[in-house]
Amino acid sequence: MKSFLIIFLLALTISCGNKSTVYYPKPKGFERIDLPKQEYQVLKGNYPYTFEYSKAAVIIPDKTKDAEPYWILVEYPTLNAKIQFTYKPIEGDLTKLDKHVADAYKLASKHQVRATAQREQVVQLKNGKKVVIIEIDGEVPSHFQFYATDTSKHFLRGAVYLNAATMNDSLQPVVDYLKADSRRILETLKWNR
Repeated sequence: MKSFLIIFLLALTISCGNKSTVYYPKPKGFERIDLPKQEYQVLKGNYPYTFEYSKAAVIIPDKTKDAEPYWILVEYPTLNAKIQFTYKPIEGDLTKLDKHVADAYKLASKHQVRATAQREQVVQLKNGKKVVIIEIDGEVPSHFQFYATDTSKHFLRGAVYLNAATMNDSLQPVVDYLKADSRRILETLKWNR
């Protein structure tokens, strides 16, 4: 019986020593982001402009203290994001146009504190219109801004804003989605008056 007990204890010791349990921390993951289908509808209402915008978005009047008539937000509730549109009539005054263009660049430059890069380009759209697009990289609230004008009557500026504190690498699918929607808006933009 003594030899059986020694063999049992020896086998138990050997079997316990072979089992090495190593615990590894789980890597940080990104939040799951379900992007809505890219389906579009026409902006309705008494605006001096019209365009197609996502069916996943809602139009809300801009209620900021400096808001002017025809300023709107295209809000994406499921993405916690929005595109802010500010409209300015030019009325044939090129001085007004120059001021609005300067303001667009001034507003984009406010992100330079946290931006790692800023690219500006004039883009000719399929519809024949030219627009200026400003893309901003880095931990900034607005990655994509643009403006369109007919240089005589209308000036429309847009800025895409993300209302999330998450790091931008995990938000890149949302940024790309909103860029595509912004392009659709610009491609379908028409002046009404």
